[in-house]
Amino acid sequence: MRDKGNVGIWEKVPWPTNKNTKFEACYIFSLFKKTLYLKPMKPTLIVLTGAASGIGRVLFSTFSQRQIPMILLDLEEEKLKKMAEGLSFVEWVAGSVAEPSTWGIVLEKGSKSGFMISHLINCAGVIRPGFLEGYALEDIDYHLNCNAKGTILGTTLIGREMKNQGFGHILNISSLAGLAPVSGLSLYAASKFAVRGFSLSVAAELKKYGVWVTVICPDLVNTPMLDLQLGYPEEAKLTFSGPKRVLEAEDVVEAILGVMERPRELACIPESRGLLAKIAGTWPWIGELFRKSLEKKGEKAIRSRFKAGP
Repeated sequence: MRDKGNVGIWEKVPWPTNKNTKFEACYIFSLFKKTLYLKPMKPTLIVLTGAASGIGRVLFSTFSQRQIPMILLDLEEEKLKKMAEGLSFVEWVAGSVAEPSTWGIVLEKGSKSGFMISHLINCAGVIRPGFLEGYALEDIDYHLNCNAKGTILGTTLIGREMKNQGFGHILNISSLAGLAPVSGLSLYAASKFAVRGFSLSVAAELKKYGVWVTVICPDLVNTPMLDLQLGYPEEAKLTFSGPKRVLEAEDVVEAILGVMERPRELACIPESRGLLAKIAGTWPWIGELFRKSLEKKGEKAIRSRFKAGP
């Protein structure tokens, strides 16, 4: 579906149908700009990366309860097998998101399913805290391959499919560390800045074809990646400098579902922390004014978690 120019306040356009599933798109105009809203965009086939744990696992559970067709992608083959067992509407691919061949298999499975891919949700991600003087050179590729390259590959290949079919929604998981610098997590931050920059850039390119791209920037989430950071108390001080209550994966999933209903380019979770991160990212000197106090707060939070135990 291409931009038809100024067609008025409302114009309802039939959405592409697939297996008797009907969609409707509405053009909504304001005085200043035109925005495409999907009303609603019912999923036909969701590709979900990082599906075996964390946010991806909760998304899988949510979608499977609704019996939405899915293709799961993760490195954990045995976990994927168990997750898909007995579910005729679930396919899976075990492989690296950083390999084009892996995405080739995903596209092949999507084609054979008979459904068009309506959503791609890139949840796959890794983290390994470290200061510049201490991290291994291999850690550079470790972060960039999975977090950045994997997201870019998937968005590119599936985004092209969505452009040709005239609809789709890509949701890429970045982080508040993709908005503001975080010492001790420089490689992770670099990869998440890349995800945000790339996502916002291609969002502007694809919108006129009826394809949305959203970048999701959550605060600290209670997933295995949080537990891993506890093993790096010095490097992770700023990570734990936020509210006492960290986000649960369910909180992020709720926000993702909301964005699927009402797409937009950027969503921070929570928005209040996102605003602070944007300020620190725009004016780094402001963040530096509060660094010491935030590090003390994070150090205290880490000690409390160790005292509380597992």
